[in-house]
Amino acid sequence: MTDALSPTAERAASSKSAWAVLHRLNMTTWFGVAIVAALILAAILAPLLATHDPDAQNIIMYLSPPGPDNILGTDQFGRDIFSRLLFGARYSLTIGFLAIVVALIIGSLIGMVAGYAGGRTDIILMQIMDVVLAFPSLILGLALVALMGATLTNIVIAIAFTAIPAFARIARAGVMTQRDREYVQACHAMGFSNPRILFRHILPSILPEIMVMASLWMATAVRTEASLAFIGLGLAPPTPTWGGMVREGFDNILSSFHLALFPSLAILLLVLALNLIGDGLRDAIDPRLKDAS
Repeated sequence: MTDALSPTAERAASSKSAWAVLHRLNMTTWFGVAIVAALILAAILAPLLATHDPDAQNIIMYLSPPGPDNILGTDQFGRDIFSRLLFGARYSLTIGFLAIVVALIIGSLIGMVAGYAGGRTDIILMQIMDVVLAFPSLILGLALVALMGATLTNIVIAIAFTAIPAFARIARAGVMTQRDREYVQACHAMGFSNPRILFRHILPSILPEIMVMASLWMATAVRTEASLAFIGLGLAPPTPTWGGMVREGFDNILSSFHLALFPSLAILLLVLALNLIGDGLRDAIDPRLKDAS
């Protein structure tokens, strides 16, 4: 009971738990981390790594195949595909990251309040989340972007809105598991306020599960952004986005399949890496899940 009465001991245990999770990560997870890190680095260094201006048109190089001058070829406007992929990574990663951060903050807050308060508050908040969750994420995102307009901010808001219920449910479940634990009862006995108990003591205990959800849903966010761009609801041309490049490539899929192939592979690689990270984190946090499977 001594540790339960000590917030310092509780934080120390959380820190040790975080290090234990890192030590349990397998090589497949670190492979996913390396891929994501490489893509982030490529996006940051895009102005230095790009061989051409991503928006510069050269009609003479129209639909050129991969070669020395354009290592991944050119599109129907003579623009360098490699350079556009690098700059497109900025938008895909930024939209996915910002959308999940917004969804994580709002969804976790809703779920934590619902799980901690219980009763009517819990019922009302979670019924609202269930209504949102009833709509497929792509369809809901499509409707929101169509209503608000295809800007960077609106796309982030639309994708974040579709992910909020998932974070709310995982946070609620975690809080309901923790709220009757001895250390929470000790915090009540010491006169700590509910916000302090919720955010300073319970949140660190449920944060690993929330981060697993974040990594998995970021992959969904990237797919959703690419899907929206593919159907014409992404950022307006000539802004390079991976989904938009796939859509443009489909107009010449029979004669120049590389236009759609390379951005599709980029999306596949990023989504695969994020899923590897999410699966690895899930197995590291609760090894019993891995044993059960």
